[in-house]
Amino acid sequence: MSIKNAVPGTGGNIYVPYEERTGERSVVYFTSDLSADGLMKIFTKVKDALCGRVAVKLHTGERNGPNIIPHDWVKALMENYLPDSSIIETNSYYEGDRDTTEKHLETLKVNGWTFAPVDIMDADGTVMFPIKGGKWFDEMSMGKTLAEYDSLLALTHFKGHSKGGFGGSDKNIGIGCADGRIGKAMIHTTPGQDDQWDISDEEFMERMTESTKAVTDHFGSRIAYINVMRNMSVSCDCEGIYAAPVVTPNVGICASLDILAVDQACVDIVYAMTEQENHDLVERIESRHGLRQLSYMKELGMGSDRYTLIDIDNGDKTVLPKDVVKDLQPFCAE
Repeated sequence: MSIKNAVPGTGGNIYVPYEERTGERSVVYFTSDLSADGLMKIFTKVKDALCGRVAVKLHTGERNGPNIIPHDWVKALMENYLPDSSIIETNSYYEGDRDTTEKHLETLKVNGWTFAPVDIMDADGTVMFPIKGGKWFDEMSMGKTLAEYDSLLALTHFKGHSKGGFGGSDKNIGIGCADGRIGKAMIHTTPGQDDQWDISDEEFMERMTESTKAVTDHFGSRIAYINVMRNMSVSCDCEGIYAAPVVTPNVGICASLDILAVDQACVDIVYAMTEQENHDLVERIESRHGLRQLSYMKELGMGSDRYTLIDIDNGDKTVLPKDVVKDLQPFCAE
């Protein structure tokens, strides 16, 4: 394990408007259809990146968490398009319903993740993945079995996050693939400190993003990203039934082959809402300097923060984030 010395970046609390960004454009697909059918429809736009043994990385949640992606949506997707794939997870760093494999397996049953194999990747050990160009790490400790898959679908519930500001594909992979004891500690905790959560703001975003880069470097072009913008509490699904109430409108689903573009598009959609609609989520993002996730992904060459947003509900029409939020769906947890 190698940890480098570095000076944190800045600007994680400053939103950069689209017109001030530079670089090439990627493609992000959008549907307002928040259903199993909508998920399957948008999946077809990015499915060709996947091959061989496919890992489906999603947050299966703490027990009875109200905001996770509905398991019947995931079941329909996997049965129709990914019949031989596995859901992948790692144990949590914090004490809770998933910090041991035994408890994690019981929580999976409670939350309905019983229709497909679920691989708790760090149940039997870890593996080190190299990180190219990182300033905090040269490598990251991952769940051992991650190396056994050929391609990866990051199926992400986009929402707020107590440490990251927001949780998109970057958080889903960077925290979600790091093992529960070594990798997650590397991201969250300065070595030798008693405080389990002492790393925050820009430094945390950079460490988490470097962990993500270890995974994206490993799989290369064999990754697809889907972000579900539904039940967007300011809390992560790791807070389960204790998550803050949902006060941000439901939006739809975004998908891309570019991790930065898909997370950036979701953030742009949130910022295109009215102040009443987005106040809590924007405050959570900026107070945690969560926008550093986006700028650091760009610095590391992980994708583009410029994109073409394609509305697949309307004949693959090019739209803007402000067009997406014209008719927002009610904000209430189901």
